[in-house]
Amino acid sequence: MPSIPSPSSALFAPHALLPGGWARDVQLLWDERGLLTEVRVGTSADPASRHATGPVVPGMPNLHSHAFQRAFAGLTEFRAAGASAAADSFWTWRDAMYRFALAVSPDQLEAVATQLYIEMLQAGYTSVCEFHYLHHMASGAPFDDPAEMALRLAAAAERSGIGLTLLPVLYQDAGFGGRPPRDDQRRFVNGVEGLLDIVQRCAARGVRTGVAPHSLRAVSPHALSDLLDGLHEIDPRAPVHIHIAEQQAEVDDCVAWSGARPVQWLLDNAPVDERWCLVHATHMTALESQRAAARGAVAGLCPSTEANLGDGAFDAPTYLAANGCWGIGSDSHASVSVVDELRLLEYSQRLALQRRNVFASSAQPDVAQRLWLGAADGGARAAGRPVGALEVGRSADLVVLDVAGVHAGLTPPQALANAVFARTGQRPVRDVWVAGQPRVVNGRHALDADAQAAFVAARSQLLAQA
Repeated sequence: MPSIPSPSSALFAPHALLPGGWARDVQLLWDERGLLTEVRVGTSADPASRHATGPVVPGMPNLHSHAFQRAFAGLTEFRAAGASAAADSFWTWRDAMYRFALAVSPDQLEAVATQLYIEMLQAGYTSVCEFHYLHHMASGAPFDDPAEMALRLAAAAERSGIGLTLLPVLYQDAGFGGRPPRDDQRRFVNGVEGLLDIVQRCAARGVRTGVAPHSLRAVSPHALSDLLDGLHEIDPRAPVHIHIAEQQAEVDDCVAWSGARPVQWLLDNAPVDERWCLVHATHMTALESQRAAARGAVAGLCPSTEANLGDGAFDAPTYLAANGCWGIGSDSHASVSVVDELRLLEYSQRLALQRRNVFASSAQPDVAQRLWLGAADGGARAAGRPVGALEVGRSADLVVLDVAGVHAGLTPPQALANAVFARTGQRPVRDVWVAGQPRVVNGRHALDADAQAAFVAARSQLLAQA
């Protein structure tokens, strides 16, 4: 006779979104590690089990984050003095970002990241891939512990309760062809050995760690090869993330340098496979989309940031037709919301193509369901962790949708569609569990007040300095 689970290791969901679609009367059980051991469908609740108050969907991985940028989200929306409309772009925004990057202390980074990760949890993100390049002191000199800033991010993740994949970034050059780094990039610049030392120090603390060659413009072919060789010795299954083809100017510069477009060059010269996340991949040709999809790479889409920075719109139909894997990230945190990213991803396609329901297919006609399951699957692959689905062996990362108030009276598919496509004054997420631990209850996190106060103080200090 099976043992009765403890209340802390079981949840009964009247409706749950499994990999194959919605299921009724689902009993979820997990072990002491927070990994699902049973997903029973069409059953009665175990006596000791908690009951979900709404439909349960898999927690969403956030596959691309620069945590420190949360401190100035929304504060760069003005045209610089003397700049023309044509000149105001990603590159002028980057100059403002660098000023903030030079000011951030370890304590401030931890405070900002803690608040950010709590916001992510409240929005339905249960994991985050942190693309981390703020390595050194403001002078450019290393900290006594070269992994100081990276470990502050790990501390923020542990304190908030979000799952973490840490991606220390290799950044060496200011442009294609080995242009020397700018002075305001001094906190980022590292050698391959120094970067791999940070990776090993973080992994030794039990943090899931990969690497991120920043971009082809910031890492030479030789350094990229050395980095991948070194990572293979540490962990041959570790994730690899890279910014690629975000801006048209980047594409043009890459062609001038190599005769090939960025994605084309990467696929021709690097062992791109399912461990790789191609962040943005905005400007791909149809052939590049097909080749990237065939390799199993994940397209890391960040719709709110890509819209904010004027990057352009991803060619979703071509990539989807090639069965490409994709996920979502909040990047610069212009928005920290799962549903905002999914909505904008679909709406950007509608605007570009002048038609509706672009992510729907004959096999998956429900757009919200396809968006949620697709993003969760791709995000899990990018994270390199067993997350992103309600199935045995995955982390018990659970999001309970709010079906009270204006959300009442809807079927589970309608509740999810309402959450994604109807922006109301009521949050769509009620409860969030990570690895079987409740982190958000009725929309609230236990550290809400303290984390918010520390964040506001850190941001005020940074605004005074930057």
